[in-house]
Amino acid sequence: MEDKDLSIRRQCELLSLNRSSLYYAKQPQNQEDLAIMEAIDRQYTLDPCYGIRRMTAHLKKTEGFNVNHKRVRRLMRLMGLMAIYQKPKTTQRNPQHAVYPYLLRNLSVERSNQVWATDITYLPMAQGFVYLTVLLDWHSRYVLSWRISTSLDSRFCLEALEEALEKYGAPEISNTDQGCQYTCQPWISRLQAAGVRISMDGKGRYLDNIFVERFWRTVKYEDVYLKRYESIRELKAGLAAYFKYYNESRLHQALDYKTPQQVYFTGIEKPFKTLRSLEQLSNTQNDDEVIFLDSTVA
Repeated sequence: MEDKDLSIRRQCELLSLNRSSLYYAKQPQNQEDLAIMEAIDRQYTLDPCYGIRRMTAHLKKTEGFNVNHKRVRRLMRLMGLMAIYQKPKTTQRNPQHAVYPYLLRNLSVERSNQVWATDITYLPMAQGFVYLTVLLDWHSRYVLSWRISTSLDSRFCLEALEEALEKYGAPEISNTDQGCQYTCQPWISRLQAAGVRISMDGKGRYLDNIFVERFWRTVKYEDVYLKRYESIRELKAGLAAYFKYYNESRLHQALDYKTPQQVYFTGIEKPFKTLRSLEQLSNTQNDDEVIFLDSTVA
C-alpha cells in the first residue's frame, strides 16, 4: 500500500478489499475473557462432552463467573472447541470437502511410521493464547514435529507436516479429524504426493484419534498449566524443552516403561490394537491410554 501513483481507494478496489478493513486493528482479548477461556480449556480437557449450556453452568456454579451462553459460545468458537456428542444426520458431509474413510479400526499398529496422527489444541498463556499442532507417531507416541500459531489457518499445520516428512520420511497412513486444516487441498495434495494413505476420524468421534487427545492432557497438565507462560517466545522455548523430555526421558507405562524415542527407533516386541469402543477404553489400565469420563484428574 505504498504506491504513490495509486490512491488508497484504487488500491483497495484492485485488491477487492473493503477500505474500512485496511485500518482495522484486531482488539486483544480482555483479561476476564482470557480467565474464562482458561477455565473452559481446563474443563474441556477433562471432559470434551461439555456443550455450551453445561459449560455455562459450570462457569457460573463452579468457577464463579457471571456469564451467559452467548458469551460462552463466542469464546468456545474462538478457541476452536466443540462438544462431542451424536449429532443428527452426521453422515451428510459437504461435497466440496475431501473426506476419507477411517482406516485404523481393527488395524494392528506394530511399527514406527505405520500411522501418524495429528490434531490442534488451544493453549492458554498468562496473557493471551495460541494454538498448537503436533504430529505424533501412533506406535511409539514419538513427537515428530510441532508448530504454534495465533490463528486457526492451515499454514502452521502444513509447516509441521513438511518438517516431519523431511526428517522421518513418509508414513503409511496419516490420520486426522475432518477439520478444514486437514480437508483443504494443500494438505491432501502433499500427502498424496508422498504416497500416504489418508484416514479421517468419523464426525464427532474423538475416540478415533484417542492417543492425540490423551497427549493434549499430558502436555497441558505436565507443562502448560504448571508454568503459565508469559509470552510466545517463552512458550516456544518451554514446549521445545518439554517435547525433548517427553521423547527422550519420559517413561510410558503403555510402552513397557520405555521412552517414545526408544520405541520409535528400535520398535517394541508386542503390538497393540487400536481401541474401538468407549468400553474398551475405560477398561484399559495403561495411564497413557486412559481418558477420564468424569472430572477426576489423573
